[in-house]
Amino acid sequence: MVAVRVLGVLGVLWVLSMVVFAMMYLAPGDLVKNLLGNRPSTPEAIAAVREQYRLDDSVVEQYLHWLGGVLTGDLGQSIRLQVPVIDAIGDRLPLTAALSALAFLIAVAVAVPLGVRSAVKAGGWLDRIGGALAVLGLSAPTFAVGLVLLYLFAYYVPIFPIYGGGDGGLDTLRHLVLPAVTLALGLGAIIVKLTRTAMLRELESDYVTFARARGLSPRVVNRLALRNAAIPIVTGASLVLTFLVGGTVLAETTFALPGLGTLLQDSVLFKDLPVVQSLTLFVAAVIAVIALLADVAYLLLDPRVRRQMGAAS
Repeated sequence: MVAVRVLGVLGVLWVLSMVVFAMMYLAPGDLVKNLLGNRPSTPEAIAAVREQYRLDDSVVEQYLHWLGGVLTGDLGQSIRLQVPVIDAIGDRLPLTAALSALAFLIAVAVAVPLGVRSAVKAGGWLDRIGGALAVLGLSAPTFAVGLVLLYLFAYYVPIFPIYGGGDGGLDTLRHLVLPAVTLALGLGAIIVKLTRTAMLRELESDYVTFARARGLSPRVVNRLALRNAAIPIVTGASLVLTFLVGGTVLAETTFALPGLGTLLQDSVLFKDLPVVQSLTLFVAAVIAVIALLADVAYLLLDPRVRRQMGAAS
């Protein structure tokens, strides 16, 4: 099963690589001028660009050369920054990874207990508050939430900095708090709904009724239900990590964070095709890996699936 999923992920990435490569020809404007950027369009410069990107070769040969570079870590040269693309991405990746990890931790730490309590106290005031927060998190645009948090906690009550990524360590963590909370609101709303639905289904199961009839305490019963509800919660939470992909761009732009989101935005505006291609393929690969890990987590958490695989083999 895992091997089949891995092959499926590789197949999807291969198809996406062809789509990403085609972006070079689908971008508006003259291809050579786009690749030249702000360099003068002299005959020598045009000839150098055509040679660098092998524009005189067939499309298939260009694609195979580009794909070979991607597989070996040679992503080309940034038109805007005039540095290797892999260096441009590597400089921005740690900040974006830290922001995504912090947002996910905040979302899980708040949403899972809230979803569990909402299910246990279904119809109560806590359930209504959790439902209202979930609706707010799902409906509120990321940039709007970010602007509200900036006004409240960076301008009106100056607890956190307004913009920037900090100077490292605790200072960077302080700069990431508001952007992480902004992202965690939308992500946590989905996890609250997943947790509440999974817990309600388990609390209505026969084994929970039997456990209550045996006189087990509500805490023990809830722990049993949560253990079985953890399967859809973990797999669902892994998949909604993809929410961070689009949200990170808006959050980094709102808070002026020098991460991958702002790099992608600036590269699109400048028509920096090598960076846009590499970031698009990188994001697709991250999403594919997250989906694969979600499948593996489901396999590890659900013994029934493991037994079925063992019987089939």
